[in-house]
Amino acid sequence: MILAISWRNVWRSKTRSFVILFAIALGIFTGVFNYAFYNGMALQRINSAISTEASHIQIHPQGYLEDPDEKQFISKAEQLAAQISEIDSVKAASSRFIVQGMIQSPSTSSGIKVFGVQPDKEAEVTNLYSKIIDGAYFEGIKRNPVIIGKKLADKLKIKVRSKVVITFSDKEGYISGASFRVAGIFETSNTMYDGGNVFVRTEDLTNLYGTDATAGHEIAVLLDHSDMVTNINQKLKTKYASYDVRDWREIMPQVSMLESSLDISMYIFMIIILLALIFGIINTMLMAVLERTKELGMLMSIGMNKARVFRMIMVETVLLSLIGGVVGIVMGIVVTLLTAKSGIDISIVAEGFGAMGYDSIVYPVLKVQNVVDVVIMVFITGMLAAIYPAMKALKLKPAEAIRIDM
Repeated sequence: MILAISWRNVWRSKTRSFVILFAIALGIFTGVFNYAFYNGMALQRINSAISTEASHIQIHPQGYLEDPDEKQFISKAEQLAAQISEIDSVKAASSRFIVQGMIQSPSTSSGIKVFGVQPDKEAEVTNLYSKIIDGAYFEGIKRNPVIIGKKLADKLKIKVRSKVVITFSDKEGYISGASFRVAGIFETSNTMYDGGNVFVRTEDLTNLYGTDATAGHEIAVLLDHSDMVTNINQKLKTKYASYDVRDWREIMPQVSMLESSLDISMYIFMIIILLALIFGIINTMLMAVLERTKELGMLMSIGMNKARVFRMIMVETVLLSLIGGVVGIVMGIVVTLLTAKSGIDISIVAEGFGAMGYDSIVYPVLKVQNVVDVVIMVFITGMLAAIYPAMKALKLKPAEAIRIDM
């Protein structure tokens, strides 16, 4: 009976109910879609970091990441990568030889990190080959081909087949280098990455450095599934204890922080929205209680106890909150589904986001758990917003309330 009465009371003043329902729905929609939008941004950044930059797991000599000493390398990195690639759940592994150097064009020069890679193996652990926007992936140039990022190419004012000079310190500490010719120009979502990294063939780099072509500073490991990272990482740590084995979260903590902080930041955002809505709901229900003072007095005078009055006001408020919340959630889901395939173009601010590694097209992603969390938060909001109006109704004295001329 309480539910039926509460439902009728909600729609007694349709205009007022629709106004507060619209406010609740709009607020919840904003929160839900904002959650999906930033969830999509974070997932894209994480996927990009894994598939383009770091892979799932990396292996280095002990202490290399803290102090990247180029003389400290794995002497048989190529063979080690081949062993690792045979492990179950490992999709591929590739070794890299890395030096810090300078790249010079006829116009200017820039500091860079030079990656010596085996093109075929590197294509199995990263998708850099698919990011080529001009030229080809180590093709078309017979001697000393180099792959560079678009941002670096723009800075050096060069294009495909342009000649550049790369210099660095060799094994003995002397300046070494050679001229390279641009085979391809790549562009990723991370402009910082594009502006500071170039890729050459391992044999070309190791010959100039003065060491064997099988040497490497880093082994990138790509797994079949991301959910296997923890298990395989621990297995590799145990099997290759003499090396420094780390997963992508340890290698790129700033990217990993996105994963851990997203839920917290979105909860805070939703709480702010719901706190603002609480005051609107309280105001609406308080007006409803004051307008019905005489009616509530009559109900109590004919036998409706205060507990039932309290429950009636509570149910009315929760119904308002849930109806508005459900409408807002449905709106959020619909808009998310509509934009999930086409994406949302944020190219107007792409330069700023690109410096942090984000794509210019965002594909919103909404998880079932997100929707469940919002429903629970809306229900709790309705319960909290109902307390004050319901307490106000309990303070009414039947004899005085029925004498009020409304």
